[in-house]
Amino acid sequence: MTLSNEKRILIIGTGGREHALAWRLLQSPSKPEVYALNGNPGMEEDKVERVPGDPTDFERIRQMCIDLRINLVIVGPEQPLVDGLVDYFKKDLALRDIPVFGPSKKAAQLEGSKRFAKDFMARHNIPTARYGTFTRESMEEAVEFLSTLKPPYVLKADGLAGGKGVIIPETLEEANEALRALLDGQFGEASSTVVIEEFLHGREVSVFAICDGEDYYLLPPAKDYKRALDGDRGPNTGGMGSVSPVPYISDAFMAKVEERVIKPTLKGMREEGYPFVGFMFLGLMCTPEGEPQVIEYNVRMGDPETQVVMQRVEGEFAGMLLNAARGELGDSTMEVNDDFCVSISLTSEGYPGKYETGKEITIEKVWNGQCKLFHAGTCLEDGILSTKGGRVFSACGRGKNLQEALEKAQKVADSISFEGKTSRGDIGQDIMRYSAQ
Repeated sequence: MTLSNEKRILIIGTGGREHALAWRLLQSPSKPEVYALNGNPGMEEDKVERVPGDPTDFERIRQMCIDLRINLVIVGPEQPLVDGLVDYFKKDLALRDIPVFGPSKKAAQLEGSKRFAKDFMARHNIPTARYGTFTRESMEEAVEFLSTLKPPYVLKADGLAGGKGVIIPETLEEANEALRALLDGQFGEASSTVVIEEFLHGREVSVFAICDGEDYYLLPPAKDYKRALDGDRGPNTGGMGSVSPVPYISDAFMAKVEERVIKPTLKGMREEGYPFVGFMFLGLMCTPEGEPQVIEYNVRMGDPETQVVMQRVEGEFAGMLLNAARGELGDSTMEVNDDFCVSISLTSEGYPGKYETGKEITIEKVWNGQCKLFHAGTCLEDGILSTKGGRVFSACGRGKNLQEALEKAQKVADSISFEGKTSRGDIGQDIMRYSAQ
């Protein structure tokens, strides 16, 4: 399973997820050349060549693939997939022989539309929470449905909302207010339809599979921390940190996930005419009874989960993704180490709300080989590194146990300075408490 002479990979995306993917690809024994559309300064430090462009500018991507003689495209963020980048390649005579690792536009609806995903699960008997779908025209029915649920309540914008389209009010009054705000255009067209769900109780876990339309390979699961503040308080974010492995996830639970979720999803997608190729990212609830319930589908790797998962897989990652993109995953495999890995997101003050950028960054590199810093929202101009986004870095540590990994990640986090730097201080502490029981 190698790339033979095909060693020119284009990653589409600029964040910490894409940096982590590029970092792992570069360690493949086939030694691919890795390019990043736009990318970030951290990728350049890791010998990734950045090329200018926008992930939603398909014409620019086309030209880059031709000019650079790219022979594998890996799509980091969801938007180009939901917009139909894979379909664009297949219809273009100059591009259709270039494998793209990602789902078609129809298959990407699993993430692009919460309504589609819930209806798909209902059609194929995949376990998920009870739900209803509503628009402004069915506001009265939505209010009535909310009254049948127990708090807290779960409201989701149907379309893409940058990871912030899920609202969990604690009271019925707050839920009704959130419903009206969503349907009044809080997230534009994305929230013109709202999915309301019953709240699931248990422990969350993120599960990832590399899929080729029929076969799949499971990557290590991870746990992420979505809320902005310690103690899982505050608004939802794109993710404030992550941990892998997840001690409360058993082999028996993962076997249920494969039989009840992954296999039926791949089978259902094939039956409906759009085989799923790409990263399948399942946001799952492990109920108190040890049963899996699907919270959401995503059609790309998670951020910040990628930053810890990529530190645990070893081997020919580039070749595996190429085989999957070609529909030839077969019995491809990789090594997975047993180490604990932790990421801590360093964010701009105010995130996920309004925040300022352009804050100068200083880094004191005091860490060793089991520490890693992935850039997420940075820019380098005239030799000065500064902030460019809400999530600025993922500070990562790896160790033989969770405490060691946490200490290393925190060491990386403490070595970085910029005005308004914020982070959570309790990443992994819930797992520490669980492991101590």
